[in-house]
Amino acid sequence: MLKNTAGLRIAFQGDHYAFSEIAAKKYFQNEIVTQPCQSFEQVFSAVKQKKTELGIIPIENTSMGSIHRNYDLLLEDGIQIVGEVNLAIELHLIAKPGVSFSQLHSIYSHPAALEQCRQFINRHSHIEFISSYDTAGSVKWVAGQSRPDVAAIASREAAIDYGMNILIPDIEDFQENITRFLIIAAHQLELGAPNKTSIVFATKHIPGALFKSLSVFFLRDINLLKIESRPLRGKPWQYIFYLDFEGDLHQPNCQNALNHLEEIAQFVKVLGSY
Repeated sequence: MLKNTAGLRIAFQGDHYAFSEIAAKKYFQNEIVTQPCQSFEQVFSAVKQKKTELGIIPIENTSMGSIHRNYDLLLEDGIQIVGEVNLAIELHLIAKPGVSFSQLHSIYSHPAALEQCRQFINRHSHIEFISSYDTAGSVKWVAGQSRPDVAAIASREAAIDYGMNILIPDIEDFQENITRFLIIAAHQLELGAPNKTSIVFATKHIPGALFKSLSVFFLRDINLLKIESRPLRGKPWQYIFYLDFEGDLHQPNCQNALNHLEEIAQFVKVLGSY
């Protein structure tokens, strides 16, 4: 188990005070070194190339569901899930000091944040809502503009850091707006006692294949936490399945279930115990 995490480098998508960075600091309660990346692909690349020890990625949100691009990236060789953290996402309308809501013509934010504020957007159809690569990056951009007609949707921390004003707080559609983030590494390591395992598998193209695959867990009283299907690239109308279950690979019943699954599935990949 990794006991000393002080000084660990962790890559995240976005600018400083993006929600991914806030989630990383929540998970690692001591000092870490965060590295901003423009895309999720760059986060994975930083981890694979060992530019950072770890990365953090959002994987699902209670309002808008899964981040499918990150599910696809997890299929890449050598990447392991080593931890997870849930973060309540509070979204605020942020503008330069002295700017009023009536002046606004354009509001910028990450597409996921905009989707989580759909009711607010629908109430203000006269304003143009524009997708950008990051929430905190949108605040940084607005702060650098001389125009009084632009604003951003982002975290309170971003507003404070860039010396901006929160025009309207908490504009997300639902108060229970929570994003689950995964900590990833280039190899398996234990940041704590594992109690969950994530895998991805593909079934053979035969009747009852998914039922048989899931039964390997039922037969061993293993609780399934989530299952998600994604298209199997290059094979139209065939699918792979991402599965989370309780337990870790050191437990005999979990290892036996995976051994059984490997006998009946087309392929199985363990994404990590954490």
